[in-house]
Amino acid sequence: MRVQLRVDGRGVAAEIDRPGESLLSTLRDRLGMTGSKNACEQGECGSCTVLLDGDPVCACLVATAQCEGREVKTVVGAVPRPLRDAFIACGAVQCGFCTPGLLVSVADLLEREGDPSDARIREALAGNLCRCTGYEKIIDAVHEAAEAMADGVPRVPARSHLHHNQWINVVTVPRGARETTEDTP
Repeated sequence: MRVQLRVDGRGVAAEIDRPGESLLSTLRDRLGMTGSKNACEQGECGSCTVLLDGDPVCACLVATAQCEGREVKTVVGAVPRPLRDAFIACGAVQCGFCTPGLLVSVADLLEREGDPSDARIREALAGNLCRCTGYEKIIDAVHEAAEAMADGVPRVPARSHLHHNQWINVVTVPRGARETTEDTP
């Protein structure tokens, strides 16, 4: 069975051999898109969260056959740069296994709500399990990303957990900018 859909803005076709094949299996095994993680395969952990026609879903629970003509956004296509930078700078990334699902869930929240409260963030993350961070750094990162996305100015988040020599990995230097030896962003 051939299924045509859009993934991260581009049209793709997947040949599946059984109608019940999960979208997660198709993304990872047939299309080579490994950003969404395969953890529980039961919709309990949120590691495989993607946006399907703009709504967050666990890709392990959605049959690829149901995706004919639909739009799928993975962590690659759904997550803006300021959100990724905030997760890194605030120490919200530990082992990284849950990170793609968390990022997609938060990107969806920030698309709908520019400055969410802690309660709204926790509600949006309710379907995502993380055993490493304790969630506080994730909540910090969401607030920092919301602030950065609101004013459009790239910067190291104020609550950065990075040392000054690690900032170079987070800060984007505009083309043509003068090089400096300063160790501050």
